[in-house]
Amino acid sequence: MTNILLPGIEVATSDPVTASVIWLHGLGADGNDFVPVVNELGLPRQLAVRFIFPHAPMQPVTINNGYVMRAWYDVMNPDFSFREDEAGVRRSQGEIEKLIANEKNRGVKTSRIVLAGFSQGGAMALHTGLRHPDRLAGIMALSGYLPLASTLAAEASAASREVPIFMAHGTSDPLIPFPLASLSRGHLEQLGYQVEWHQYPMAHSVCVEEIQDIGSWLARILAQRASPRSFK
Repeated sequence: MTNILLPGIEVATSDPVTASVIWLHGLGADGNDFVPVVNELGLPRQLAVRFIFPHAPMQPVTINNGYVMRAWYDVMNPDFSFREDEAGVRRSQGEIEKLIANEKNRGVKTSRIVLAGFSQGGAMALHTGLRHPDRLAGIMALSGYLPLASTLAAEASAASREVPIFMAHGTSDPLIPFPLASLSRGHLEQLGYQVEWHQYPMAHSVCVEEIQDIGSWLARILAQRASPRSFK
């Protein structure tokens, strides 16, 4: 494994940065996808958050007839729990861990780093964040699900047991079905995780109400984990 980071886009709400949000895009998109959302979150300026929007690697995706696109892992079947690309998930986990380590090297404490994502990116946020050896500020999965669910109990980090988890899903999602997301939520809760769950009357997308809920959640968890010096 090299130390080369995935390319991406960075947006800081103010300086000096006191927290970081690593936001992973969905299948076939890239880091640009959620950049416009930053200004819509309504975060307090004093939080000084750096948003990192990495681009996933280019690779063929089986379910899309082998078409090469940005993907965190291959999707081989519409039933996401069948024939999972375990090697691909774990490879991307390593790339995301390097992004977390880079933020730590830049002076952001692990407890001030949020791992977020949409769709496939949300799946990777859950997979990686719950296995990270140190407690993150939070994990956010939008329109996603829990990949490699059967391995989580054995691989979960003890430090992640109380990490705040935000999950949101559209009740009419045709790509990642609502029941799959609900099942993932139930699996996490059975393992003892506290999940803040939101559902919206939408398809595989985001809505204004969801963005407002995300902004409120981020402001709350980052304020809770901030040091007094961060607000001077």
